[in-house]
Amino acid sequence: MMRNDDVDLRQHLLYLLRGGGAHLDFKTVIDGLPIELRGVRPAGLTQTAWRLLEHMRIAQWDMLDFCTNSKYIPMVFPTGYWPPNDAPPNEAAWDKSINSFRADLGAMELLTANPSIDLFALIPHGDGQTILREVLLFADHNAYHLGQLVTLRRLLDAWTKK
Repeated sequence: MMRNDDVDLRQHLLYLLRGGGAHLDFKTVIDGLPIELRGVRPAGLTQTAWRLLEHMRIAQWDMLDFCTNSKYIPMVFPTGYWPPNDAPPNEAAWDKSINSFRADLGAMELLTANPSIDLFALIPHGDGQTILREVLLFADHNAYHLGQLVTLRRLLDAWTKK
């Protein structure tokens, strides 16, 4: 039986993962970005929307894999976490990346909400990480890069206050 504080913690974590509070949610940030701007790098920035989206998708998948796969193999950092190109090869690749991101976010939400998962237990194949730490890292990483995407969209004049 879950204690009330366990239920509260899980609800707070889910709120964070879903873009609650001071955070923006993924849908608000990514929807409506014109195709022709997805590979454009504004002056002063080092990334494009495509590179940020793909990096978020890859990193998020990696964190989820680390949490759930006892045979987890780390990727090469940093090259394994970034796409090689500034622009998506086509619109289907953009859509696939968005759908994969959403699926992995949903899987992390399910893992977080699962009362049989001990959020404080050490991940057996890790070196001190817990599911709680990974959920917080997951949300923090997404929030950071979603903020970058908002800045990028503003510089491209492709952002209206949501």
